[in-house]
Amino acid sequence: SHLMGRYSSSFDDDDEFDARRPRSGGMKAPLAFVGGMLAASLMLIGYHQATYEPPRPCLTAAELCVDVKTQMSEALKEAPHPAPVCNCPKVPACPAQAPCATPVCNCPKAICPEPVCPPPVVPESTKEGCAPPDPAKIAGEYRENMLRHGAGNIMECAPGKDCRADRAQRFARVGQQGVTLWFTGLSGSGKTTITELLEKELTFRHGKMVYRIDGDNLRTGLTRDLGFSPADRAESVRRASETAALFSDAGVITMVTLISPYREARDKARLLHRNKNLPFLETFLDVPLDVVKARDPKGLYKKAAAGEIKGFTGIDAPYETPLNPEITIPTHQMQPHESVAYIIKELQKRGLLRAEAGQNPALAPPDGGAVVDLVAKRDDLPALLEEAKTLPGVPLRDVDVNWLQVIGEGWASPLRGFMREGPLMQALHFNSWVIDPHNFTGMAGYIERKTDWLHTETYPPMRVSMPVPIVLPVTDFTKRQIEKANAITLYNSAGKPLAIMRNPEVYEHRKEEIIARCFGVEDPDHPYITLIRTAGNWLVGGEIELLGKIKYNDGLDQFRLTVNELRGEFARRNADTVFAFQTRNPTHAGHAFLMRDAQRQLKKRGYSNPVLWLSPLGGWTKASDVPLDVRVKQHEAVIKEGMLDEESTVMAIWPSPMIYAGPTEVQFHAKSRRIGGASFFVVGRDPAGMPRTTEGPAKGDDLYHPDHGRYVLSYSPGVGDMEFLAFDKVYYDVKDHTMKPKDPSRKEDFISISGTKMRTLAALGAHPCPDTIPTDLVKEKCIPPGFMVPGGWAHMIDYYQNKDTKEWVKYSVQHELPALASHAKPEGMYNTLAFTVSFDASTPQLVDGGAGAAKVSPWHHVKLSGEAADSFNMIVEIPRGTTSKLEVQKEVAGNPIMHDTKKGLVREYTYGLTFFNYGLLPQTWEDPAHKFDGNAGDNDPLDIVELGDTSRKVGEIVPVKILGNLKLIDQGELDHKIIALALDDPKAASINSIADLDTHKPGVLPALVDWLKMYKTTDGKAVNTLVSDTPDDAAKAKEVITECNNAWKKLAIEKSVNNTKFWLP
Repeated sequence: SHLMGRYSSSFDDDDEFDARRPRSGGMKAPLAFVGGMLAASLMLIGYHQATYEPPRPCLTAAELCVDVKTQMSEALKEAPHPAPVCNCPKVPACPAQAPCATPVCNCPKAICPEPVCPPPVVPESTKEGCAPPDPAKIAGEYRENMLRHGAGNIMECAPGKDCRADRAQRFARVGQQGVTLWFTGLSGSGKTTITELLEKELTFRHGKMVYRIDGDNLRTGLTRDLGFSPADRAESVRRASETAALFSDAGVITMVTLISPYREARDKARLLHRNKNLPFLETFLDVPLDVVKARDPKGLYKKAAAGEIKGFTGIDAPYETPLNPEITIPTHQMQPHESVAYIIKELQKRGLLRAEAGQNPALAPPDGGAVVDLVAKRDDLPALLEEAKTLPGVPLRDVDVNWLQVIGEGWASPLRGFMREGPLMQALHFNSWVIDPHNFTGMAGYIERKTDWLHTETYPPMRVSMPVPIVLPVTDFTKRQIEKANAITLYNSAGKPLAIMRNPEVYEHRKEEIIARCFGVEDPDHPYITLIRTAGNWLVGGEIELLGKIKYNDGLDQFRLTVNELRGEFARRNADTVFAFQTRNPTHAGHAFLMRDAQRQLKKRGYSNPVLWLSPLGGWTKASDVPLDVRVKQHEAVIKEGMLDEESTVMAIWPSPMIYAGPTEVQFHAKSRRIGGASFFVVGRDPAGMPRTTEGPAKGDDLYHPDHGRYVLSYSPGVGDMEFLAFDKVYYDVKDHTMKPKDPSRKEDFISISGTKMRTLAALGAHPCPDTIPTDLVKEKCIPPGFMVPGGWAHMIDYYQNKDTKEWVKYSVQHELPALASHAKPEGMYNTLAFTVSFDASTPQLVDGGAGAAKVSPWHHVKLSGEAADSFNMIVEIPRGTTSKLEVQKEVAGNPIMHDTKKGLVREYTYGLTFFNYGLLPQTWEDPAHKFDGNAGDNDPLDIVELGDTSRKVGEIVPVKILGNLKLIDQGELDHKIIALALDDPKAASINSIADLDTHKPGVLPALVDWLKMYKTTDGKAVNTLVSDTPDDAAKAKEVITECNNAWKKLAIEKSVNNTKFWLP
């Protein structure tokens, strides 16, 4: 009793206590009701007698008593509605007669058409041998017959008419589903105590609408007319179930707490809900009789056992135990709060605490209620790819491709494209959006339309987390290309179309506002802030459609699952909840301890199969972070070698870039994991933080306080029901070789292994320590046993000993090859320093002997002059629509085409999408010894720009006609840009000069002039200078070609030029 609180109260629902509770007026009202029923019944009997033939003899007392009940029953069966009144003439009263034991009717002569008997007189006293009729039984039979006849012509809605709000939409609007929890159990089993606590927990902690229906609030109103006969108890249950169904249909979590001892009545309540497609959970408080009898603080069980109380459930009235209850709780073995937690968990497992039905209840619901999946259907793809070719193009940086994947696969639901300006403002200022996915206010999809700054009178009802700016920067050049388009195509650096954006909205890139609101710190050299500052001055927003799933071809695509694929994997493993652990670093025993401990905590809370999502960040990261491939391979070893359980661990790359925005960014980390299905997120100190990078006294200090991130996350808008599993620092225990929190009683047994120390030991190739762990691990060059699995440590050593000599997958960069000519043979991964394109003997237009050369050089072995008169051969390095800067390598054997580099990184054109094919003229060389106004030749083959509409292939030999030449001054060097058109271009016959170019391709030449001047500005360099914006004509251009061909002959044929370091055949 003391432990169970109100479990010990004498009667906690309707049946036993109310049956004996003093009531105002006693039984007067029920008796009056029964008396009225009896009078009506007697009138019916009179009617039957008036039409009865032939007359029958008067009845004995025994026969009379039976006849009254029989005739009432028959009358009720035959006439469910009030019977007509007999309209006979009056008859004389019977003469007085002496009392007798057997009633005798002394009938007068009949005045009606046939002889009749007046209504029989029922003796008022049982002394006459006639027991009074049972009112409860009569009323019960009447109700049963009325219910058997159904509702007749009464209907809630006319056929075809929708007279109520859609239930699913109602649930979505109120933010919860309706459900009936039917609590049953013996008196004293704890129904009131449990439901009172549950009501408070659901109402005040979970924000749900909850109502309890119990004996008290029923018998003071809805069931005042009922007693405690089996029929009345069944009727009480029926009315409670009908009421509960109405409440549940309205979206209320309804708790019914009745003993409801009869299984048939409870089953009828379940059937009623099932027929209305409403969830019904019979909740059995399974407490043995001897336990509730022992509780009995008011002595009612004792009185019932002594015979002082009759019909007491469990003593002299039956209680039929549920056969298949949805929930069973042995409250005598659990504390009240444990029982409540268990019930809430059962509701969560069934998805009944969510607004949206039909989703896997074991997985967290995605923001906005549905997973966004923007990958085009296979059948639609051919038409979309053809459409993409016709649209203006926008180039994507690697980080933009990462964001595109985040959007298209649903990791930022409900975002369906790069942010428009209005939604960006909400994200920056509120870290969230307000949305209306069900169109309750007419605002569905407003974030997917051009921003309307004046439409603010309607407030959408749902708030979802949206803390970081997901935007697409473009340059002035690109803005001019796309600002009037209804749709645009987004291309990667290899010229592959990745997506189509509809109804683009171009707006100012307010860089300072984004930096201030998102980062909240001043650190000009911050790596992501640098990306923002150097990006274009405009942003383009709009909804996208992915032209196929984004792949990177880096050997890690098998770990890249879309949101739907990941949620499907969790379902396949029968997860009953998911917890996520994000990594930017290799996993050691300390991380494994935290993950295993989180799993232990969840099992303690009642989950049977909590699945870990080991979630390495896969998008853009700063240069000093551990590369993605190292982390993934190390995680694989940790799983395969048993530090983490393979069956309950899913490793799946989260595709987002890292922006290092501390408390703001960690909200997005949590949001995406929630969308992926995680209900729990393991959060450490300083999530998404980094040291200050700008030179000064504070360089190296944390930008954000280590405790702020997880604190802000806990109170962030739109966080929903996600829970955060916080942890603090763990240490290595030299006694048992495990990582754990420090034991204050033996501090000397714990050592700290920081990330810096781990990296130092890996670079030293540290071996396992002896049994006695030294105090100075670095000095002894050893790693304590159990700190990391051997396979994982081997990956660490490999990276830290070879990080400057091997090429690593720093983050997700697409490596799919661009289109290549048939004679162009690739080696290595595209978009890496190792990528090369060599030419073989099948290369067309080779000089005599070129095909037999040990290495075929595109620069030296391909003829300058084409087969057609006055034509030249162009070798394509950068096809139209690509942005990777590929060029022939002068100093590498065979002069293959490779990526141009800057500070050890692959270079890309970031100013705009190339609208031309770019390459070189073979057998030419711009001699540095040749001066033009003091500017030396740029020491390269002649550059050529082909302005046709066809995107060529890398390494393709294209016959062209020369149209002119632009002279570019680049850092004191003269760099000729020969302008040409392919001979097979559809307009080649009409275009023979620069003037013809302006006529037949208006706007192309000004765009080229702008592009050549400005293309380096987005890399932080100055504007290039042209000697003139007006090109030289074709004749002068050919003179330059001849001059550079003669220079090449001196270089490669005569070999009269010294110290060039070029590879020459």
